Amino acid sequence: MEKLRLSQEHTPVAGPGNTTMVVTEFFLLGFGDLKGLNPLLFLVFAIVYVATVSGNLLLVVLVCTQQGLQTPMYFFLANLSFLEVCYTSNIVPRMLVDILREDRTISMVGCIIQLYFFGALGSTECYLLAVMSYDRYLAVCWPLHYSTLLHGTLSVGLTIGSWLCGFSVAAAFQAAMLSSLTFCRGNEIDHFFCDLKPLQKLSCSDPHLVNLVCMSLTSLVTLVPFGLTLASYWKILSVVLNIPSIIGKQKAFSTCSSHLVVVTLFYGSLILVYAVPLAGQVPALNKTFSLFYTIVTPMCNPLIYSLKNKDAKEALKKIKDLMI
Repeated sequence: MEKLRLSQEHTPVAGPGNTTMVVTEFFLLGFGDLKGLNPLLFLVFAIVYVATVSGNLLLVVLVCTQQGLQTPMYFFLANLSFLEVCYTSNIVPRMLVDILREDRTISMVGCIIQLYFFGALGSTECYLLAVMSYDRYLAVCWPLHYSTLLHGTLSVGLTIGSWLCGFSVAAAFQAAMLSSLTFCRGNEIDHFFCDLKPLQKLSCSDPHLVNLVCMSLTSLVTLVPFGLTLASYWKILSVVLNIPSIIGKQKAFSTCSSHLVVVTLFYGSLILVYAVPLAGQVPALNKTFSLFYTIVTPMCNPLIYSLKNKDAKEALKKIKDLMI
């Protein structure tokens, strides 16, 4: 079986004095070491995926239909929820199919497409979270001028800019990666989707060049929006600490608590996967942490906003009353 797979997925290229193998397909190992748990894993991940898609689409419908949610904050939230549906749908359906079958091959083109949308949607989420932190900064620090400073046109412009920046940076990243990576160290990806770190292990290119390209473009995607997010919350914290009453502080903090929790979950999981050296060296840890930001975090976002926000709960109640 192994010989058949290698012969189908590699094309021999003769060079001067040697023969190399150029990879044309990859084989996703997924959760192959947990074959006995495949039915249970499929059931759990399928339930979580359905809950994720349903919860996020419900928030999009609420924002689009309920008059009380026609504010910049909920407009950004609807975009974030739609993004989470696309983000998790890029990975989970394929992963569910792979759990139930032995042939988990993916073409080079399919792997590149999955990696591109993974990077593009993840980058867009970084920018959207930064925009949402700016929204919370205006709501807490400039409450009387909030509607004037963050009008509808600016909200739409910031949202479109987030999507354009995310997809354009990902495109540049993809082009740079493809021009610097040559895959010749086998074709088995020890992951459940095409991620950058497992792909780098299969490359025989200069690792220093690859790391330089990756770090340069990753800084545009994560460090810049993360820095803007931290700056917004630093301003918010300075204002909240100067509020004399405890009730006033609690009210101001509740205004941005949901977004703060989402930011912590998102960036916390990214740090665990891409900044902790042990996670990249131990495939089991990498897969576990990757499950967190590809499945758990997208499912938690609508729960966090609906449970911690009065307007969202009232909108849900109205929908429920209409259905009854």
